[in-house]
Amino acid sequence: MNRGGTRSVRYLTRGLPALATVRAYRFGWLRGDLVAGVAVAALMIPAGLGYAEVSGLPPVTGLYATIIPILVYAVIGPSRILVLGPDSALAPIIAAAIVPLAVAGSPRRVELAGVLAIEVGIILVLAGLFRLGFLTTLLAKPIRIGYLNGIALVVVLGQVPKLLGFSGDGASIVEVIVEDWKGIVGGEVQPKAAAIGVVALAVILLLKWWRRAIPGVLIAVVGAMIFLAAAAWQHDVPVVGAMPPGLPTPELPSRIWHDWVELMVPAAGIALIAFADTSVLSRTFAARAGYTVNGNQEVGAVGLANVAAGFFGGFPAIGSSSRTAVAESSGARSQLSSVTGALLVLLALLLVPGITRYLPSSALAAVVITAALALVDVSAVIELFRIDRVEGLISVVAFGGVAVLGVLQGILVAIGLAVLAFVYSVSRPYRTELGDVPGLRGYHDLASYPNARRVPATLILRFDAPLFFANGAMFDDWVRGEVKAARSAGREIATVVLACEPITDIDSSAIDELVELDDYLSKHGIDLVFAEMKDPVRRQLERYRLKVNGEPRFGPGHFAPTVGSMVDEILDEDD
Repeated sequence: MNRGGTRSVRYLTRGLPALATVRAYRFGWLRGDLVAGVAVAALMIPAGLGYAEVSGLPPVTGLYATIIPILVYAVIGPSRILVLGPDSALAPIIAAAIVPLAVAGSPRRVELAGVLAIEVGIILVLAGLFRLGFLTTLLAKPIRIGYLNGIALVVVLGQVPKLLGFSGDGASIVEVIVEDWKGIVGGEVQPKAAAIGVVALAVILLLKWWRRAIPGVLIAVVGAMIFLAAAAWQHDVPVVGAMPPGLPTPELPSRIWHDWVELMVPAAGIALIAFADTSVLSRTFAARAGYTVNGNQEVGAVGLANVAAGFFGGFPAIGSSSRTAVAESSGARSQLSSVTGALLVLLALLLVPGITRYLPSSALAAVVITAALALVDVSAVIELFRIDRVEGLISVVAFGGVAVLGVLQGILVAIGLAVLAFVYSVSRPYRTELGDVPGLRGYHDLASYPNARRVPATLILRFDAPLFFANGAMFDDWVRGEVKAARSAGREIATVVLACEPITDIDSSAIDELVELDDYLSKHGIDLVFAEMKDPVRRQLERYRLKVNGEPRFGPGHFAPTVGSMVDEILDEDD
């Protein structure tokens, strides 16, 4: 093949990773992929049905949101075994977005969910095209832990009524608890439904604890269906009901402009969570298998999968940690495993759509509850408090935002916390005086090396953060305080050397503080020198064109390539 043809194939396989998989596929992978596909399909059906109900949608839409994203992602997604589908982290957000806009059982809810999926997909595609991976930092680890703990509690408490055979409602944990209590005290519990739900929940939890390899979810769901049919309780117990056969015809879910505007904010929140969770999940499983994935291509592929789901009656889907883990442990080597699972689900829709008329809603609630419990991570919160109390507190506040205010408001609280946490961390960074440690090159933290020697007539300081509006004044006060403390201790200070390597940026507010600091030091006969300042930061400083008596305020004499070279110059002058 000529060079041009080789380049064309390379570009094509980069845009369509499925082609590369087909070219590299080995016959020895087939058995593992098919077995994994069957195992994943066994989880896809109950998970899809359950998360659709949590989202306030007809159960069958959960299968649409499973089949379509998987088939699209298999063609354009870079991960070999990532399984897409509905997820417990998204379902409460979807419900909070669409439930207030349409009554239960209305086709309009499905339309709104489709709009949400398309908007989420478009946002993810744009994020991939413009390489906006940094946005995932808005959901830092402490915030995600607290947020997911809150989501888990909302989901579990929200499923309690269905587990016991009655209906409940509520956006926040407080509202859900009140509604649950009213139903239980008011005698709305249906004993037969509750018995099936509690037994199903016990079976799943016990098998997960005793033998994780045994598919507890499948056993509980199939067992509940067989029991319901054998006992002829289908008229006494709420059931999922028969599903429409096959897939719906692709169409734009809504032509009402107001729907698209109304759902933009929740779509952005869902996209942020999808971006963060799927990126981490994809990288983790790729690293285990010994290959890498392009994060921007990953998020773009998930975005296109969501757009497709929106046109086929589905709702937003992301990478599923539980179903991907099952695929991996079952021997999956390529996307053929998830495609096999999706085709088996589609086959069930085509051949036996009526089977779910025997599926008790309480058993489905048990599946959702166990999935949500997997999100709870109390030990991680305890560990955060052990390492850093501020991060632990942030996690608790993020949890409280979801618990008290509701899911959508909890997202805004989480993002607001992320911004505040960042501002707090860089506004109070680590700062220290440096000295010469015998036997070690360079200049080091006096707090870590008590035997470090100070340089005569010189104060060497390091500030470990960019200088900007939130910490400029504090930086100014800190340097002045260090000078005053040194003089009070009887030291003569002629030069303040700032070790600037950690300073990656300086904004206009910080420049004003730097000018005031320079004036203060000059009045006390002290020179200010910047050592190891990065070239971009120095050029940024020069662009302000600061002058004193017509001369540059910070001329060449104010800069040194290293702290050591500046100290050598000072010591040579003393000699």
